[in-house]
Amino acid sequence: MFRVVEMRGDNEPWWFFENWRDDIVAKYEFDNFYEALKAYKQEWQRLANTYPEFKSQEDFLAAFWIESETRWCMECAEDLQQYHGLALLEDWHPVETFENRLPYAKASGTNSHKYCQLKGIGC
Repeated sequence: MFRVVEMRGDNEPWWFFENWRDDIVAKYEFDNFYEALKAYKQEWQRLANTYPEFKSQEDFLAAFWIESETRWCMECAEDLQQYHGLALLEDWHPVETFENRLPYAKASGTNSHKYCQLKGIGC
């Protein structure tokens, strides 16, 4: 089973911290990898058109953001960047079976990577 999931939260999607599924705001399921890849590409383009900053990895994990979209972290007393994550997953894990993944790694620039100092990466 392949899934394309969209997430919103403090962390880029490749961290897979405990309870990461709580950040899922949309999920699409497919039996065929190429159908899932087509949906991933469509969602990737939609998010790229909305959010000017992005980082996309070759394992079909991407983060999109706007610098001004932050959340106040009470624990670390700091604003944390909010990300809109996109992932193409195989049985809830990053896809490993597709050989031609390199073209999917791209970025618009760098991000500030603010994270909660008290809890480690993410808050």
